[in-house]
Amino acid sequence: MALTQVNYCPRCGTPIQLENKFGKVRPVCPSCRWIYFADPKVAAAVLVEQGGRVLLVRRANEPFRGLWTLPAGFVDADEDPARAAARECEEETGLTVRVTRPLEVIAGREHERGADFIIVFAAEVESGSLCAGDDADDAQWFERSNLPPLAFQATKKILKQG
Repeated sequence: MALTQVNYCPRCGTPIQLENKFGKVRPVCPSCRWIYFADPKVAAAVLVEQGGRVLLVRRANEPFRGLWTLPAGFVDADEDPARAAARECEEETGLTVRVTRPLEVIAGREHERGADFIIVFAAEVESGSLCAGDDADDAQWFERSNLPPLAFQATKKILKQG
């Protein structure tokens, strides 16, 4: 959340002031001294490989509509990131997967509404039928040597790891 988006204290309703607190300019309530600390957005993704191919979904929404990415999405509060990755995969592909291990944590927000951290897990298909859903308009298996146009640097990085 940008500093300018915090206009009133959520505790007492007093208009916020910007002050240098803990080494950074932050929104502070001059009445009750509440300080706004921006929490990072975390996403979780799965790398599913089967028969030498990788599972990708095509984005149905902006940003990067029409480009392909790993099945992924935001981790809800109090949600295990591995469970979030499996949930997102099922929502976007119709496939139930079992997360087998963490692969990498990638830092860096790629667009305004994106995640600050993406936790990528390896996963295996357990069941289901491949069918795009949620915010994906297509889901397919691709050979690494013949990948479609990719949406995110994080996806590119994971797929280059081989």
